[in-house]
Amino acid sequence: MTDRPTATRRLPAVTTLTATAIVVADMIGVGVFTSLGFQVRDVPSGFALVLLWVVGGGVALCGTLCYAELATMFPRSGGEYNFLSHMYGPAIGFMAGWLSATVGFAAPVALAAMAFGRYAEAVLPGAPALPLGLALIWIVTAIHLRGLRHSSVFQVAFTLLKLALIVVFIGVGFARAGGQPISFAPSAFDLTQIVSAGFAVSLVFVMYAYSGWNAATYIVGELRDPQRSLPRALLAGTGCVVVLYVALNAVFLYTTPLTELAGQVEVALIAGRHVFGEAGGRLVGLLICAGLIATISAMMWIGPRVTVAMGEDMAPLRMFARRTRTGVPTAAILLQGAVASLLLLTQSFEAVLAFVQFGLIACSFLTVLGLIRLRITRPDLPRPCRTWGYPFTPLVFLAVTLFMMVYLVAVRPFQSLAGLLLMLAGLVLYAVATVQRRCGA
Repeated sequence: MTDRPTATRRLPAVTTLTATAIVVADMIGVGVFTSLGFQVRDVPSGFALVLLWVVGGGVALCGTLCYAELATMFPRSGGEYNFLSHMYGPAIGFMAGWLSATVGFAAPVALAAMAFGRYAEAVLPGAPALPLGLALIWIVTAIHLRGLRHSSVFQVAFTLLKLALIVVFIGVGFARAGGQPISFAPSAFDLTQIVSAGFAVSLVFVMYAYSGWNAATYIVGELRDPQRSLPRALLAGTGCVVVLYVALNAVFLYTTPLTELAGQVEVALIAGRHVFGEAGGRLVGLLICAGLIATISAMMWIGPRVTVAMGEDMAPLRMFARRTRTGVPTAAILLQGAVASLLLLTQSFEAVLAFVQFGLIACSFLTVLGLIRLRITRPDLPRPCRTWGYPFTPLVFLAVTLFMMVYLVAVRPFQSLAGLLLMLAGLVLYAVATVQRRCGA
């Protein structure tokens, strides 16, 4: 089914700084600002709660190290579509690409756009959430359509703004708050919390907040010197987010009583009022809005690159592989913007996200499993960046990812089945397209 062009026009190079900004922006969405309230109910220990985010960060770094090896072995944009095609064949790669190109990125974009509209109400009371979300999607889309230079400047600027606001929040939180009676030092009680079912379940939600650590692999083909810049971008971006996540949750716990956090979604807004007083809600709303702009920009950048890679390989999708003279895949970007807008207008994006999660996690599992498979079956392949700590690094990632899939099947059996059916639909579409191509040959 592969019909890849023999020559590829050299694209404008993306710097390591921009790639790092994409990783940071894609990771820091709304998850870190909302999930602590549910963790507090099951893990009422300051040390154990902070350890959750340390462990989650460690697992994300394990995934980063594995993907760095694969991306430098196969330095082509497309993420799991590219990796799985090399490891298991084009059918499995198409399945992963099908998930990403249809709703894998469009649904999170729609969710982030709606969240932007909701948090904007804290800054601009009475602001209409839906029109604001739609406007943001198309403003970001228009910027990415102008070229890689404009995209890079926009991405780096809003990511730095996001980081600056988070650092200010953390600094002021530790400096000004009176402090709550909570200890971050380990105790005998913490051991029972760490081995509890509540800790394991909370880790699932922590890992959702860390998703996006693989963002730079979707544009590896556009990076300047990918064998060096890709690992640096992945590790620097993920490492930065781990530090910020641990510090942010420590501030939430240090400034706000656990009774106020327990069961609440708007954790950052509650903590913001304790840190900044009544103006805290508006300031936190501004922080999250700025962060969501960078997040949407990152996903609107990397998502269409999967569609481009599929278009390069498959004649029926060739229109999505076309680029302008400045390297912009116009059709692929417009497709993702349109699907995200449709999901936002129909308000179905949360349901779509619920059933697509299983498939996306499964693709990451297969990718890291494929790393081990290649080490065994193709030890001769050049590996410019070898996974540190192998084989323990991929095994840790696989164990946690498998637990997440089992958890999803247990608590969301219908959504997980729907996600599996979506994956199978991709395989069926690939089989139909293959038969049609052979019949037409």
